[in-house]
Amino acid sequence: MKLIADLHTHTLFSSHAFNTATEMINQAQKLGLKAIAITDHGPLMPDSGHEWHFMNKGQLPKKLGDLIVLYGAEVDVVNINGDLDIGDYYLKNLDWVVASIHKEIIPKLSCEDATQLWLNIARNPYIDMIGHCEQVQHFFDYEKVIPVFAENNKVVELNVNSAVVRPTGQQNMLEIAKLCKKYRCRVAVNSDAHSIYKIGQTGNVLQMLESIDFPQELVINASYENFINELKIHNKYILKQIEE
Repeated sequence: MKLIADLHTHTLFSSHAFNTATEMINQAQKLGLKAIAITDHGPLMPDSGHEWHFMNKGQLPKKLGDLIVLYGAEVDVVNINGDLDIGDYYLKNLDWVVASIHKEIIPKLSCEDATQLWLNIARNPYIDMIGHCEQVQHFFDYEKVIPVFAENNKVVELNVNSAVVRPTGQQNMLEIAKLCKKYRCRVAVNSDAHSIYKIGQTGNVLQMLESIDFPQELVINASYENFINELKIHNKYILKQIEE
C-alpha cells in the first residue's frame, strides 16, 4: 500500500513546528503526493495563534499542479461535552478538521469520561477526523465508540508520530485498527509532520495494517479515488474549487 495524501501536518503557525506552509506544500509535491492537509493547532495550545488565522484560508492555493491543498485545523477537545477550542463559525469553513485530545488541555480522563467525550465528538458535523486517540491517559471504550465513529463518517487517524511521542499507546492503536476493520470504519495513516522531513512517512503503521489484513478500501489516503470519495461524503466545498 502506498499513501497518496498526508492529512495531518503542522507549520510555523504552531511554533513547535519548523517549516512554513509553502515549504510543506513544496515538499509534498516533491514526494509526489496528491494531497496535503495543513492542520495547525487551535488557540488553546500554548504556542498557537489566534482563531482568526483559520478564517484566512483564501491565502493558500487549493491546487498546485497535481497537489490538492486542504486548509484545516487540529482542534482541541476541551471537556467531556465535546466542546472545542475553535468555534463552529470558523470550523464550517475549513477544508479538513481533526479533533484531538492533548495532555496540555486535558491531562487525564477516566474511561467513562473519555468514552462520553468521543461519543459527543462523533455527533459534531464539523469534525472530519479523530486524531491520535490511542493514548493511554485518555483510554475509552473502543467497542462502544468505534461503531459510532463509523455511523457518523468520522475517519479514525492512525498516527505515525505516536510511535515517537506516545509510544505506550501502540497496542491500543492495533486494537483500534482491528475494530475499525470489524465495523468498517474508515481510517487515515498520517505523519503528523512538524517539518518537511516527516511528510508522508508511514513508520510501522502500514505493516501493522498488513498484519491484520486491513482492507485498502477503508484507508482514505491509500488511493486518489478513496480520498475524493471521502471529500464527497463530507460535502467539502473544496471539490468545487479544485474542479473550476
